[in-house]
Amino acid sequence: MLPAHAPGVYTGAANVIAVLILLAEFGMFRQALLRDQVRLYAAQSALIAVLAVLVGAVRHLPELYVLAAVTVALKAVAIPLLLRRLLRETDPDYLLDTGHDIAGSGGLGLASTVLIGIVVAAFGFFSAGVLPVSGGGAPATALSVSLSVVLVAFVLMIHRRDVASQAIGLFSLENGISLAALVVAASLPLILEVALLFDLLLAVVVFGLLIRLHHGRADTLSTADLTSLRG
Repeated sequence: MLPAHAPGVYTGAANVIAVLILLAEFGMFRQALLRDQVRLYAAQSALIAVLAVLVGAVRHLPELYVLAAVTVALKAVAIPLLLRRLLRETDPDYLLDTGHDIAGSGGLGLASTVLIGIVVAAFGFFSAGVLPVSGGGAPATALSVSLSVVLVAFVLMIHRRDVASQAIGLFSLENGISLAALVVAASLPLILEVALLFDLLLAVVVFGLLIRLHHGRADTLSTADLTSLRG
């Protein structure tokens, strides 16, 4: 049996960043305030930008620096600022610790939800290992983590019963797709990001209108009452 070799600095750093992105996704489950979820999304997006810079420096892909700048400007700054503005408009106590408490907005308890998230993340991680996908960008382990991020984001969207958390779940799902793009198409993520950018901006506009409309009619961001509309 050949001895196992320790991963290099680049591989180790890329894998650590990918894991931190996944941990940020899990952190969104336990946050009791929407503003904390927004901060975690901004931090997660910043980690995507850091990984893009790392891959660009190691693989000599200068276009990834542009991708990192676009990611920071849009995902780490513009979208969080827009979400904070929407939350301030729908909750006068947003700046206080009582603003938009979502601790009880889930369909299940916190422990059960985290357990489901762990199971889903493990399924995604090991399932990605059997896919015949490879690339010259980030390490292959990051691809497995990216699939876990996407699946956990789905759990967040399904679990939370408020419009803002569901929007954050969708935006963080796009971060998982961006992470996968850095693995399988390192020389094309700028093109992919521009293609996904339109969908992301459209989703931001739609969720912004939905938050305003739903809060204007129901005076709350909770979607629990919408279950009465099911046929």
